Amino acid sequence: MKKYLILFLLAIVSSGYSQQKTFSNPILPSGADPYSTFYKGYYYYTNTLQDRLVLWKTKNLADLKNAESKVVWKAPKGTDYSADIWAPEFHFIKGKWYAYFAADNGDNNTHRMYVLENKASDPFKGKWEFKGKIAAKTDKWAIDGNVFEYKKQLYMIWAGWEGDSNGQQNIYIAKMKNPLEIEGDRVLISSPKHAWETHGKLNDAKNPPQVNVNEGPQFLQNGDKIFIVFSASGCWTDFYALGLLTFKGGDNLLEASAWEKSAEPIFKQSDANKVYAPGHNSFFKSPDGKEDWILYHANSNPGEGCGSKRSPRMQKISWDANGFPVLGEPVNEAAILEIPSK
Repeated sequence: MKKYLILFLLAIVSSGYSQQKTFSNPILPSGADPYSTFYKGYYYYTNTLQDRLVLWKTKNLADLKNAESKVVWKAPKGTDYSADIWAPEFHFIKGKWYAYFAADNGDNNTHRMYVLENKASDPFKGKWEFKGKIAAKTDKWAIDGNVFEYKKQLYMIWAGWEGDSNGQQNIYIAKMKNPLEIEGDRVLISSPKHAWETHGKLNDAKNPPQVNVNEGPQFLQNGDKIFIVFSASGCWTDFYALGLLTFKGGDNLLEASAWEKSAEPIFKQSDANKVYAPGHNSFFKSPDGKEDWILYHANSNPGEGCGSKRSPRMQKISWDANGFPVLGEPVNEAAILEIPSK
């Protein structure tokens, strides 16, 4: 009798995805820089946790709070990558798993991108091996790396400084020789210039200097249209928002002049919906591949800044008649949303 009861309970648990039809944001109480990878029927989700890398595994991102999770790597002490582990991403590339993340030695000036490799097909198994720093030829300050493939060529996009001082964060792109190495040097494709990209710059006797910010770039493709969505303005302000770069060139993504920036943000705070500083996003498709969704973090109240009050949220996006992404407004936490189609 006990055996059948256990089987019955397991059946109920395993059918949880089919039973849940709706959800509301946020999907976790806390978690900045959310990212997910869909592989063999499961979403592998992660976010910034400062000193370690954690994976969540679920068939339904809307039910992330009940997902299995595992610490896959802890930052070792006394290294160049011991602290400030930011914006990790997990990718399955050519039969292996890779984890890309920014880290420093406790001093923000030393932030660089690093990579781990796991040869197992299941990222919860196998060994995550530290493979070192991944940098362009100039090897400058770097965070928020995003890796993507376009026409059989790997690329990385990230946020970086032009020189060695904290003056401005720009968006750069480079080709990758393989998942562990950047080929050649970086190319600048975006700098914060519009008013909506420059909120938060402080430089007076009472406040430490802050920089104009472009960061968190994410590749997005719709048919033959290529985009990069990025975060702009200081995350310490409520004006943190998403901007759009559109590629207008041929096949050479390193052609800087071919990246055109939209004049206005495509996703920003909503006083009406009580969502503030929405940004550092990623994208995913529904399990059946028919819907496009955005993952992003935001605050529930004004003035909450860049801390642990940022929480991950998700909502469906659409496309306009010209094939451009339409993100709409960040939805209210009271809104009841349908789960991604399966």
